[in-house]
Amino acid sequence: MVQFRALDVRSVQCGELPLSIHTPPMRLLLVMVVCVVFGAGCARDHDADHPTEPLTLPVTTPFHTDTTVEREFVCQIHAIQHIELRALERGYLQNILVDEGQTIRKGQLMFQLLPTVYEAEFEKAQAEVRLADIEYRNTKSLADGGVVSASELAMVHARLQRAQAEASLAKAHLSFTRIHAPFTGIMDRLHVRNGSLLEEGEMLATLSDNSQMWVYFNVPEAQYLNLMQRKASGTDIPVHLKMANNTLFDQQGRVTTIEADFNNETGNIAFRATFPNPKGLLRHGETGSILLRDSLHNVLLIPQKATFEILDKKYVFVVDANNVVHSRPITIAAELPHLYAVAGGLGPTDRILLEGLRKVRDRDTIRVHMMDPEKTVRSLGLTAE
Repeated sequence: MVQFRALDVRSVQCGELPLSIHTPPMRLLLVMVVCVVFGAGCARDHDADHPTEPLTLPVTTPFHTDTTVEREFVCQIHAIQHIELRALERGYLQNILVDEGQTIRKGQLMFQLLPTVYEAEFEKAQAEVRLADIEYRNTKSLADGGVVSASELAMVHARLQRAQAEASLAKAHLSFTRIHAPFTGIMDRLHVRNGSLLEEGEMLATLSDNSQMWVYFNVPEAQYLNLMQRKASGTDIPVHLKMANNTLFDQQGRVTTIEADFNNETGNIAFRATFPNPKGLLRHGETGSILLRDSLHNVLLIPQKATFEILDKKYVFVVDANNVVHSRPITIAAELPHLYAVAGGLGPTDRILLEGLRKVRDRDTIRVHMMDPEKTVRSLGLTAE
């Protein structure tokens, strides 16, 4: 049986182990473990005696200024008039006199239903009018001679009026077989073809007047209040439209209507802007983004790359008087290209770490390389990290 002798750990010095090549295997293993533990302790002692130098990192302060921020809202584009053309009478479609995508002038004939039945009904109603008129004139002659009473004459006159009304109704039904454009616009897709049997109310096509466009977008409550303050001061609210290909529409619009109620689920209220469309570029149903410029006064601007995010909250590293960095949450008022406008969490004299955010931790000490805030803001050419 192998016997082990207790090893006096205190006698083991860093880098010195009185071992013999005849040491038993288990004792050798124990000695190796002790050596590793004490070797690590010695290394830590050596690092403590020689601390690393603090990093030199650029630091700046927020830039205090007035600026203009451009806010973007998703929008839907509608023609100022967009209607469905439907058949008012039942019958066979005899002629289609327009084509899809064609510009239609107000009053232009577009669809013709087979009018045979309605023409016959109108002729019948006209004959009834003539018959009632003859009866009325004969009765009136008799009434003037005292042969018939005034009440009988009134009844005959009422029958004449009824016949005239029925003739007017038949004429209206006949006119419904010819469908004219109610305004100037662009014809949409045709839903029927020549010879189709149409039911009353069946849809034929749609017609859009895109001389002006109504653009709808939703605005948060805070932005709504800012816009209302501008409007109350007599300042117009111009808007610009960014189309789906990320180019700006060449016409400026203006806010013309605001809905009465906020959406309780989203906290938004719907705005409507009107844009002139002289070239007809915009069509009903398009999408895009409304660009709304808002003036910010006495705001603090910081580079986006000076911030980092934790659980959807923005933070910066603030450098105190002893050059120790501390993480601090901030509130963003608006986002500009490469910049944030700060609403809370920072003062104009607070020093913030500009770069090297991933090289430091909270309460690390650094060496400060101070940067001019105005030059820093104006020289930005890169997006945030």
